[in-house]
Amino acid sequence: MKILYIHQYFNTPSEPGGTRSFWFAKELIARGHEVVMLTSARKNQQEKFIQRKAVQGITVIYVNNPYNNNMGVFSRLWSFFKFMMVSTWLGVQEKNVDLVYATSTPLSVGIPAMFIKWINQTRYIFEVRDLWPEVPIQMKAIKNKLVIWVLRRFEKQIYRSAEHIVALSPGMRDGVIQTGISPDKVSMIPNMAKIDKFYSRAKNAEVAMAHSIDIHQFNAVHFGTMGTANGLKYIIDAATHLKQKGADHISLLFMGKGKTEAELKQLCEQRELHNVTFLGRYPMDTVSEIVNLCDCSIVTFADIPILYTNSPNKFFDSLSAGKPILVNSAGWTKDIVEQFACGAFVNPQSPEALADMLLQMAARPEELEVMGRNSRRLAVEVYDKSILCKKFVEVIEAFDASQPVRSTVELATHP
Repeated sequence: MKILYIHQYFNTPSEPGGTRSFWFAKELIARGHEVVMLTSARKNQQEKFIQRKAVQGITVIYVNNPYNNNMGVFSRLWSFFKFMMVSTWLGVQEKNVDLVYATSTPLSVGIPAMFIKWINQTRYIFEVRDLWPEVPIQMKAIKNKLVIWVLRRFEKQIYRSAEHIVALSPGMRDGVIQTGISPDKVSMIPNMAKIDKFYSRAKNAEVAMAHSIDIHQFNAVHFGTMGTANGLKYIIDAATHLKQKGADHISLLFMGKGKTEAELKQLCEQRELHNVTFLGRYPMDTVSEIVNLCDCSIVTFADIPILYTNSPNKFFDSLSAGKPILVNSAGWTKDIVEQFACGAFVNPQSPEALADMLLQMAARPEELEVMGRNSRRLAVEVYDKSILCKKFVEVIEAFDASQPVRSTVELATHP
């Protein structure tokens, strides 16, 4: 089949950010399919407005469409709208497409898929990475009742028009079903562990020195987007408690960029926190090296119910790296760390609980080692990309065989 894959934020492993679509596309190509990836060139670096390139066997169409997490609301909306319009135009013109695969966010990515279906009679599968518009509604980013009504109508229409829907977590799957979609029309394929990219090995002293990381400290890392939804002030507040407790042996590291970074740095300066370091944003190989230097990973979100459904890349990369994981979201990541003893849940309303858990972990290296082994085992046996990419292709190829698509992937209860 020829598959038109629409993803506004497509990244390769050499670029910072999530690479789920890259690995899915590579697996499709390995199975003999052709993939055309329609995406944005977000850094405004290409000379032409539209460029078509071959990237490791994937035909990638880049639309010059700047976007970053520091942009204001109207700039973001314009970026979404521009990509929606241009990708619709390009998608309709693309010849001999057998199937469209459109992945959110934003929700507007579903509009090109619907238009391509209406004009070219080409079926599409829609991937739900976040439950939009419910996320911005619960975060109070969208308050106008008319806008909310319109967005919810769009959401339902996109789901209903799709041949099938892929959700990234059990909560997202349930959210889709609650809109009136049949459970048989929804598969759950979570984000993936990349066991060949994140793994335990000897600590690289040169990397530690280059980033001023003291490997003799107990280092806890948060890596990934530093947005409002991530609730990172919670970690800064925990660092404040650690300072008050005189826990000079515990360091907190941030890797990534985002809207709240400047505010967090300012808080650290005001509170004179010397136990917090901001390292910046790096490609996957560097992130893997730095995570390997650390003793545990922290995955936080703002304490908002809709965010309990998240399927964060950093969580699965931490499993792969063999790290104990601290989570503060009372959703399925809590269920995983508790069921498989690969980390701990901490109260999202109590930063002191995070500080106390870090102190406990630092004092119990044997327990930490067991948690790390459990993390790696879960990554290898349940969430590795080789497993989930095959499940993904099963969903795609069910259309090629003109067979009904069933819910092919569920959250494993036993590794």
